[in-house]
This record gives sequence, C-alpha cells and structure tokens, in this order.
Amino acid sequence: MNESDRERLEAAAFRRLVAHLRHRTDVQNVDLMAVGGFCRNCLGDWLADAATEAGMPLDKTAAREQVYGMPQAEWKARHQTEATPEQLAAMAASVAKNAH
Repeated sequence: MNESDRERLEAAAFRRLVAHLRHRTDVQNVDLMAVGGFCRNCLGDWLADAATEAGMPLDKTAAREQVYGMPQAEWKARHQTEATPEQLAAMAASVAKNAH
C-alpha cells in the first residue's frame, strides 16, 4: 500500500471513530481512559499536535471541538456525569501505563 492510500484510509478510520464517539455519549471519558488510556480530549489534543507538526493553525480547544462536534463545555453540560472514586482509580491505573 502506498503512503497516500494509507493516509487516506487512516483518515477515514479516524473520522469513523470520531463519529462513533459522538454517537456514544453514554460512554464517559473517564471510562475510555480507564479501559484504553485515551479519551475524546486526547484525540483532540493529538489532532492539534498533528496540525502543529504540519504547520497548520489549530489549537487544542478548536481541535477538541472537532472531536466533540460542539464546544467541550457544552458536551460536558449535556452528557458528562460525575466520576465515581472507582472510575477515577481505574483511570489513574490506566494512565500510569501510558508512561513512555
């Protein structure tokens, strides 16, 4: 597979992941972090980092809005619930595995 095709497929997969996460508002970021070590915020931050590396203007707030489909604060007000101590502990254990 050539580089252009690979990048096109990766972009399509990313868009599908973002669409899936927009649909699954019942899945909290803290749970995503606990299981996978990343969440919607991470995806937005990675998008902003990629833009910076490419010399394109996209700050983390705008990038997160692209992932959430709305301002992050609006998404939180609509969909985010208070994290339980158990969720926070699971997230902390998972995030520790992210250290390089």
